[in-house]
Amino acid sequence: MKLSELVKELGLKVRAASENMEVEVTGGYVGDLLSDVMGNAREGQVWITRQTHQNIVAVANLKELAGIILVNGCEPAPETVDKAKEVGVPILVSDLKAFELAGKVYVIIAKAKGGIPGE
Repeated sequence: MKLSELVKELGLKVRAASENMEVEVTGGYVGDLLSDVMGNAREGQVWITRQTHQNIVAVANLKELAGIILVNGCEPAPETVDKAKEVGVPILVSDLKAFELAGKVYVIIAKAKGGIPGE
């Protein structure tokens, strides 16, 4: 599934790197601890977080993540947007809570891959 499809289905607001919406999304990772994300997130995943500072861009870029989704309507800091545009990491914003958004992302991606396990 393309990031642009996830943006459309979830009504996400694009805040940076709108030119990189055709990247393939392979899954998702939820976490606010940068070291946890660095150790466990995988290439192609979207990262769901509450963090808004520019270090999230460095982690997403390092891990080659498909993008970052900020929850609770949190907006990225201006320097975060600048850095994301510079390196091409999409930053998206959702008004949903992390738990609700993660569930929706899981269902959308699982259906795109052929169905939810156990259904």
